[in-house]
Amino acid sequence: MDDVREIMEVKQNMVTTSTTEIVSNKQMQEIQAAMTIAKKFPRDEIDACNRIRKSCQRKSLAEKAEYSYPRGGKRVTGASIRLAESVAQHWGNIDYGLVELSRNYGSSEMMAYAWDLETNTRRTQVFTVQHIREKKGGNTKLTDPRDIYEMTSNLGARRVRACILAVIPGDVVEDAVNTCHETLKGSHKDPLIDRAKKMVAVFDDEFSVKKEMIEEYFGYNLEALSEIDYAELISIYNSLKDGMSKRSDWFKMFKKEKSGANPVSSIDNNESGEEKKGDKK
Repeated sequence: MDDVREIMEVKQNMVTTSTTEIVSNKQMQEIQAAMTIAKKFPRDEIDACNRIRKSCQRKSLAEKAEYSYPRGGKRVTGASIRLAESVAQHWGNIDYGLVELSRNYGSSEMMAYAWDLETNTRRTQVFTVQHIREKKGGNTKLTDPRDIYEMTSNLGARRVRACILAVIPGDVVEDAVNTCHETLKGSHKDPLIDRAKKMVAVFDDEFSVKKEMIEEYFGYNLEALSEIDYAELISIYNSLKDGMSKRSDWFKMFKKEKSGANPVSSIDNNESGEEKKGDKK
């Protein structure tokens, strides 16, 4: 019986190895063909930059173009995942993505990459994703393939962004970010206070961030927010949405007193991360 099992395992390994070789050879042929086409039809950099600027004039992209997170008492900003993908698409002749190299019990080995097929400039990042979802009440092991896929995709998106930005000239990305800023300044028709209230509702619905927490962060009432503050609020939302930062990195948690008085500021012990200091300005 053991001999039969060993034979079956050997056959299975032979089939798996053969399939892997076929897939690998096919991918290599596709890459070689793509590099040949990229050399034959090189990008027009001026035209590519114009296409990038045009895409950044769309309000829907401009609102998601930048992330923000605190570090060392300062605010760090940069091009978001959505903007990096848009720039890569219009820059052209770039292959980028996320690949699961292997999956073991409880973890996946992933590789994010971006490859400029025209200049043969490549950047890769290999990392391991544990199949664990962190929660306040304790960690949960993931066994459902869909949950594992969503986790690896979310964590891999940031690495893909970093790889894309590493192979595209920095001035091209900087120009895209500046164009998005200009788009936001002139694209809003609704009054600022109405837009701010809508954003507060979104923060409350998706991250349980209350109005009082946002006002505590800025240091004044919602009615006093400026356009710059509103743009910063959007970048914080993008940062939370993309997993670049945590709620506790930005906002103080509020707990109501038993007497029913106004909320008092305190850090929720269940939130990880340091308390944001009031020196954002």
